[in-house]
Amino acid sequence: MSEIPAELPKWIADHIKLYLTDPEKAHLWDASLGGGSGMIPTLLLITTGAKTGKQRMLPLIYKQIDGNFVIVASKGGAPSHPGWYRNLKANPACEIRVGKDIHNAKARVAEGAEREKLWKEMVDLYGPYRQYQERTDRQIPIVVLEPQ
Repeated sequence: MSEIPAELPKWIADHIKLYLTDPEKAHLWDASLGGGSGMIPTLLLITTGAKTGKQRMLPLIYKQIDGNFVIVASKGGAPSHPGWYRNLKANPACEIRVGKDIHNAKARVAEGAEREKLWKEMVDLYGPYRQYQERTDRQIPIVVLEPQ
C-alpha cells in the first residue's frame, strides 16, 4: 500500500487516513470546508506515479454518472495540472475506493460535448469549480474513471 506523502496539507492527509480506517465515514465530505455547501461524495484515488512508479493516494470529489466515476483535475485553479492527473495520463489503470467498495478502473479524459455535459454536472455538485476555472488559463480536465 502507498504511503501518505508528507507534503500534503494536514486536512487531506487526515481524510486519507479516515478513508483507510473508516471508509463509510470518509465517503461524504463537508464541502463547506472548501467553499461549497453540504455533504458531498468523495472517493480515494490510487494512482501509480508517472516518474516514481510508487502508488499515490488522494481523496477527490466525484459523481457517479452512467456507471462511471467522474472527477475534476482542478488543483484549485492552479496553472498546472495536479500530479494525480499526470499520473493517470502516463498510466490510466488505477484503483478507486468508494466508501467500502474497491474498484479497478481505467481513466480517460472527457472531450467535446461529453466534457461540457460533465463539467456542468460537476459544477452543480461543487460550485467552487467555476471559480477555479476562472483562476487559470488551462482548461480544467474532466476525468472519467471506468470500472474494469
